[in-house]
Amino acid sequence: MPSTVVHVAVGALLATSLLAEQFDTRAAVIVLAAAAFPDIDTLVGFWIQGGHRAVFHNLLIPTVIGIVLLADLLGKNRIGRRWGAYGVRVAWVSLFAFVVAGIGLDLVKNGVNVFYPIHDQFYSVSGKLSVSNKHGIVQTFLEPHARGTTHTTHYDTGFDLAQGPDPRNEERVFPIVRSGRQLAS
Repeated sequence: MPSTVVHVAVGALLATSLLAEQFDTRAAVIVLAAAAFPDIDTLVGFWIQGGHRAVFHNLLIPTVIGIVLLADLLGKNRIGRRWGAYGVRVAWVSLFAFVVAGIGLDLVKNGVNVFYPIHDQFYSVSGKLSVSNKHGIVQTFLEPHARGTTHTTHYDTGFDLAQGPDPRNEERVFPIVRSGRQLAS
């Protein structure tokens, strides 16, 4: 799974490319926080079994936020009146970073529970694209793979409750980069 550092890095790329003239330190911090936000659900494991990659890694949250932003934009436009085009653009880019950098990266790497809590099932959108002399173009990206539920799927993080005979002596690992390939991407 990509570390939070990778999520933030992709969020930074999105911020620099999509904010254009609205790019400044405050906007960048907001977008980077949105990209990192889904990983806060690693802490939910203290209260909800299997909450990581489910509680904040679902599409329900960004859908609700998108509806609220759209209703505001088409209605009273409170964001636009308070912060102008700057605020509107930062809000939409933050939502995009939340979905693409925060959720999307994990969706293509090991999977997320995209419909949680409505439907408890992890999905992974990973596959291949190739050209075959017998089968033509072969792609499997658009065939999501079911991977289990919050009770049967676990992703290790440094916040996990330690397992073993003496939990105080168990090592907790907070992954930043796990391979050279991940570091390059």
